[in-house]
Amino acid sequence: MSYRDWLAVSHGQALRFFYERLRDVTPADGTPVSELLYNASVLAHYATTSTASTDGFPPTPTSLTTVFEVFVLDRSRHADAGIMEAAASQCLLLTGFFGAQVRHRHNVDWYAAIGAGFYEQAADLGHDRQRAEMMETMAGRFAFWRRQQARLARDLRESGQSLSSMIVRL
Repeated sequence: MSYRDWLAVSHGQALRFFYERLRDVTPADGTPVSELLYNASVLAHYATTSTASTDGFPPTPTSLTTVFEVFVLDRSRHADAGIMEAAASQCLLLTGFFGAQVRHRHNVDWYAAIGAGFYEQAADLGHDRQRAEMMETMAGRFAFWRRQQARLARDLRESGQSLSSMIVRL
């Protein structure tokens, strides 16, 4: 077995980890599995994507400042549903899962409002009806999912274990 087998975390492992942990912190009554899976996929994507990668657009965010510079100041790509979804998911990640860490530097409520608006734009621009419906749902439930992601982050911090060690055990 190579060292990579011990150090690498696949997207599938990360997705399973976040799905199970989000399910644990999210109220069971009335929370659709599709929303839970979508949010787990957002967390898994960013957990397995390097912020140093220069492949493709949009870049993985390092801060809300990056989101501001890439998506708010430059509106040239606002006609693309995929770009708007990426912008929204970055706002969700940074104001939800990392909200406690960035709150001292940024107005996270303002960025959350922008994120919900990006999901709205993704819904309006989308050609796939099912995907557009999910974007509309995420726009409407942005605050709810921010709270769930923040709760998950808090639970993980309080557990005292590193995220990578918990994922690798799966």
